[in-house]
Amino acid sequence: MRPLIITQNITVDGSVEMLDDWFDPLAQDDDMLAINQRDSALSDMLVLGRQTFEDFRGFWPEQVDDRTGVTDELNSLDKYVVSRTMTDPAWQGSTVLAGDPVAEVRELLSRPGDAEVVVTGSITLCHALIAAGIVVGYRLWTYPHVQGRGRRLFPDGHRQALRLEEQRSFASGVTYTDWTVREDSP
Repeated sequence: MRPLIITQNITVDGSVEMLDDWFDPLAQDDDMLAINQRDSALSDMLVLGRQTFEDFRGFWPEQVDDRTGVTDELNSLDKYVVSRTMTDPAWQGSTVLAGDPVAEVRELLSRPGDAEVVVTGSITLCHALIAAGIVVGYRLWTYPHVQGRGRRLFPDGHRQALRLEEQRSFASGVTYTDWTVREDSP
């Protein structure tokens, strides 16, 4: 079974919902880009909720001279959008998953290969996948900002034991942590 990884940009106080201007997807130094590119190379599928997909589709294909490489990566990556209302994703390499989100993602995880399946943004989808117990790791980019409001990565009441695999800090004050769900986790 392929591993399911959630990667998120998050504030110090735990918000993943961008209600303030604390995150700029194009503002990454070379060290941050290197980690992003390394992690991206581990995956061949990206799963997004409808709103995050629409945000990505409205932003990334429009970028020119993208030094991050994200535009080219997303244009070539297999993308899946979880939506009961969208019929045409209107972005190359994109497929709509209209059924039960957890069942649809489980089917992606069962496909041949060992590359990671990654979910980012998509808070409602993340909550469903976390609650289903199928997420095996979290890669968090923590920004030095306290938003004081907004939806959080983990659903209320969720408990889980994690093991720190890697941590890095950058001149911007951003930190990167890579967490694996421990086998003895509840």
